[in-house]
Amino acid sequence: LQILGNVSEFQRVVSVLQEGLDFDIDVNASVFETNIRVVGGLLSAHLLSKKAGIEVEAGWPCSGPLLRMAEEAARKLLPAFQTPTGMPYGTVNLLHGVNPGETPVTCTAGIGTFIVEFATLSHLTGDPVFENVARKALKALWKNRSDIGLVGNHIDVITAKWVAQDAGIGAGVDSYFEYLVKGAILLQDEELMSMFLEYNKAIKNYTKFDDWYLWVQMYKGTVSMPVFQSLEAYWPGLQSLIGDVDNAMRTFLNYYTVWKQFGGLPEFYNIPQGYTVDKREGYPLRPELIESAMYLYRATRDPTLLELGRDAVESIEKISKVDCGFATIKDLRDHRLDNRMESFFLAETVKYLYLLFDPDNFIHNDGSAFDVVITPYGECVLNAGGYVFNTEAHPIDPAALHCCRKWKEEQWEVEDLMREFYSLKKTKKFTLKRASNHGEWESAKDPEDASSEKGGEKRNSRKTSHSLLSCPSQSFNSKLAVLGQVFLDNT
Repeated sequence: LQILGNVSEFQRVVSVLQEGLDFDIDVNASVFETNIRVVGGLLSAHLLSKKAGIEVEAGWPCSGPLLRMAEEAARKLLPAFQTPTGMPYGTVNLLHGVNPGETPVTCTAGIGTFIVEFATLSHLTGDPVFENVARKALKALWKNRSDIGLVGNHIDVITAKWVAQDAGIGAGVDSYFEYLVKGAILLQDEELMSMFLEYNKAIKNYTKFDDWYLWVQMYKGTVSMPVFQSLEAYWPGLQSLIGDVDNAMRTFLNYYTVWKQFGGLPEFYNIPQGYTVDKREGYPLRPELIESAMYLYRATRDPTLLELGRDAVESIEKISKVDCGFATIKDLRDHRLDNRMESFFLAETVKYLYLLFDPDNFIHNDGSAFDVVITPYGECVLNAGGYVFNTEAHPIDPAALHCCRKWKEEQWEVEDLMREFYSLKKTKKFTLKRASNHGEWESAKDPEDASSEKGGEKRNSRKTSHSLLSCPSQSFNSKLAVLGQVFLDNT
């Protein structure tokens, strides 16, 4: 967020990246971490580069140096997905692909956390391979859920046998659920949202106890670990995205009491004992509780959420600040420090705090202002808000996914139909179902109606001769509405 105000520094970073990034190196890399940090970071920077004042190349956002780097990085991860199940290995060698001795055991989050970045990449580049492998991995996890609707912690990607059978919402599973919701919002995809809602029922039935979420055996539903993990604190924010605000607030307040008790969230907290778990007393300045506070504050304006933000700022300043940064808390019981600062502190924790206290930030745009850009495929609306954060807090503009249509045949057919409807001066709504096999949903009103809905554009409202569907509007179907409620039907 700071770099957006410093164009020369942004340009320097881009030039350094162009000269220095080399993905053809003999090194093993985490498929999950490379995706959320490198691919997600490059895609987000690519989409924000024009807003940052960078002179973008012709064809942006469908082309650009950062987009090409994101695609190159993602292609290095594709060999990991070449398994009988479609679920990826956890590690890949950037030069040689998957090592022969690589373990086939991967955590659930490491399998289900690709659809946001990979679908964005497919829509911007026109290559469906990325979205396809991400979807296949998601469906494989769904297929292998237990009879009571739960997934475990680690699975063998070759045999699809669950190795760790603890089911919960925390470490090893968390971002899988997050990406079902965010993928559904980003792609207007009913199937992904339906998957999550089914999981949500099972989670409430078997893991929820008095607004806490425990760990249970995935086949029996019996409690295996009565603990709260700090990574679980993303859950209230996720609940707010599906409109379950009341439950979200109750769970958030439980987590907030733990924060007040220690001045931070310990990695593990024993719920029955009301205290930290041995050897899990640390607090590496994780963002999840602050992330939930930001989402919930946008939904409710409850001042309690600002109090958490104030507490977080004061606590971090008081117990964590050192001469060269902000140190991990090694033990919350006595606030001893460790000699490290995690990258997610700057990437996420500080960013979510900033957004919590900056109500006028462009990220919070409600669609009343936007930019119109010209792409090789027609006019396109960008920066209208509705940003989807990947799990490393890199914002993706969902409107950008409609800017780079490489699948033109369907669009031409629809344009012919629209011209025919226009010539007949129809007054009824014309609704188009799925426009391609890439999860895109769109609808178009009668052209006369559409011409009157140009309020807020940063251009003249006079009629133009551009294609009526060059920048399709998203259907109301599955859109966010009041308090983040997602609608799955046409009501």
